[in-house]
Amino acid sequence: MKHYEKLRTDWAADGVLRVTISEPRRLNAVDMTGHRELSEIWRDVDADDDVRAVVIRGEGEAFSAGGDLSMIEEMMRDHATRLRVFTEARDIVYNVLNCSKPIVSAIQGPAVGAGLAVALLADISVAGRTARIIDGHTRLGVAAGDHAAIVWPLLCGLAKAKYHLLLCEPVSGEEAERMGLVSLCVDDDQVHNKALEIAIKLAAGSQEAIRLTKYSLNNWLRMAGPTFDASLAMEFLSFSGPDVQEGVRALREKRPPSF
Repeated sequence: MKHYEKLRTDWAADGVLRVTISEPRRLNAVDMTGHRELSEIWRDVDADDDVRAVVIRGEGEAFSAGGDLSMIEEMMRDHATRLRVFTEARDIVYNVLNCSKPIVSAIQGPAVGAGLAVALLADISVAGRTARIIDGHTRLGVAAGDHAAIVWPLLCGLAKAKYHLLLCEPVSGEEAERMGLVSLCVDDDQVHNKALEIAIKLAAGSQEAIRLTKYSLNNWLRMAGPTFDASLAMEFLSFSGPDVQEGVRALREKRPPSF
């Protein structure tokens, strides 16, 4: 897996592959390359017999600040780019769900966009107390596609999902654990250690039992597949509309959008 540019991989323990989103100068924001790699790596993980469990994290003190604005602007301009990124966004979700190896996410600092999709779709999610989970789609001026419709209502209920997805209200690590959005919340300086501890336990367990249990449980998410597909289509339809242009301008100018 050394061919990846924006994802670093190393062996954190016997059988435990650590995947690090690596763009620390921009809080691990995901550009075109990083987005494609986040969609592809799970197939490689699934095919590697040496991998028994995975830890996914961000480099430094952030998980991921979401999609790079230059990528979003290119999607707004070019239909072929939108179609390619749409396919990758779909693959990120389904490839995480269909990867047979258990995945543990270590969520520290901001977690937004494609990075957040992986963080919340991981089989076990560990968040720091001051982690800042934000689905920022509607603030950008696009529908909440990405991963939100497939996983948020199941994890925290429809009422909470609507509140946070419609308003883009942030969720701390502590609140995320309380409402069931993440598996576990720990002190910020313990996030990576706890995620690794859990992955080591998973790697030492019965791989057949763990993988078949993961497959069975993920059928709850697969049943929401048509809802996810529709939400993703609506999101990418929004990228050709006027509101996203104002959303991007507002982000660049660091001000509230005026839709």
